Amino acid sequence: MWLEIVLASVLGFVIYWFVSRDKAETLPLEDGWWGPGARPPGREDESIRPFKVETSDQEIDDLHRRIEKVRLTPPLEDSRFHYGFNTSYLKKILSYWRNEFDWRKQVEVLNRYPHFKTKIEGLDTVATARIFYKLMLRLGFQEFYVQGGDWGSAICTNMGQLAPSHVKGIHLNMGFILRNFYTLTLILGRRFGRLFGYTERDMELMYPFKEKFFYKMMRESGYLHIQATKPDTVGCALNDSPVGLAAYILEKFTTWTNSEFRDLEDGGLERKFSLDDLLTNIMIYWTTGTITSSQRYYKENLGKNIMAEKHQRMKVQVPTGFAAFPDELLHVPEKWMKFKYPKLISYSYMPRGGHFAAFEEPELLARDIIKFVGLVERQ
Repeated sequence: MWLEIVLASVLGFVIYWFVSRDKAETLPLEDGWWGPGARPPGREDESIRPFKVETSDQEIDDLHRRIEKVRLTPPLEDSRFHYGFNTSYLKKILSYWRNEFDWRKQVEVLNRYPHFKTKIEGLDTVATARIFYKLMLRLGFQEFYVQGGDWGSAICTNMGQLAPSHVKGIHLNMGFILRNFYTLTLILGRRFGRLFGYTERDMELMYPFKEKFFYKMMRESGYLHIQATKPDTVGCALNDSPVGLAAYILEKFTTWTNSEFRDLEDGGLERKFSLDDLLTNIMIYWTTGTITSSQRYYKENLGKNIMAEKHQRMKVQVPTGFAAFPDELLHVPEKWMKFKYPKLISYSYMPRGGHFAAFEEPELLARDIIKFVGLVERQ
């Protein structure tokens, strides 16, 4: 027993020493070109142009015809959402989509907000961060805060690494901390959690390890593997079938909101979201035909040795805030966050919420962002 404690203590010290060394590095600010052929000669078009979301009878009629021609496979008895989106419940959604959902009304809602277009190169998380940085400068902002979850958290992190003198602070609600020794501390942490800086709440959210880390990721990461390898293949099906697209995306709004929702006949989908909001999300992908390009983002980022990328080894030297929602796919303890973000000044255990926090719990997330910005401004 004492030998285990001594070995764990030594290991913990070595890990902490290795990862806590601060290096004031920044990512190089470069230019790129991701359009067809060679980059056009001459000065880049930096104009910012307003636009409105539009629709037509032809677009809506085509959608309705495709929904009417759907072919569904009946679900297995008592399968609920364990096999993916339950097609018995999907029929209810399709009926609403075809007969009650008002896309024209949602277009009016979207157009209440000003929309603009501009052309800037891209696209992996570093290039996306560079695009957003250039956009903020183009809009006239020399200093700004950024917030993100999912891929947005990686993009915000890269923005902090690219332009720390312009990014006043970053607020995240998902953490990408990709280090092998964190997995090792997870394995040992069940017995020596306090030694690795885990709080009681961390222990509740991370253990039992097999269920909350290994099995959960096996269940929920199938989409990631195909999108990181062959996005255009699945994209052909999803871009041709609105029903397939809806099932593919809406399934994530069930189990990523709460993993226990897979035990419900309706996946708990309408417990946190309205069908109008969810279908508007689907319609943005459908009417713009952008599901395939959105999936290519996984290939661009994960189809290479991501651990060899410079930004993965770099720390972020700007003030950081983090909101830990209890039903996020993976919990990231404060100790882990401080390794990557040494200027972490706000870490909040949120009372409820999952992966789509900005959609599911906008007020909770907004309050935490405002609290974080206040802390930075008072420094």
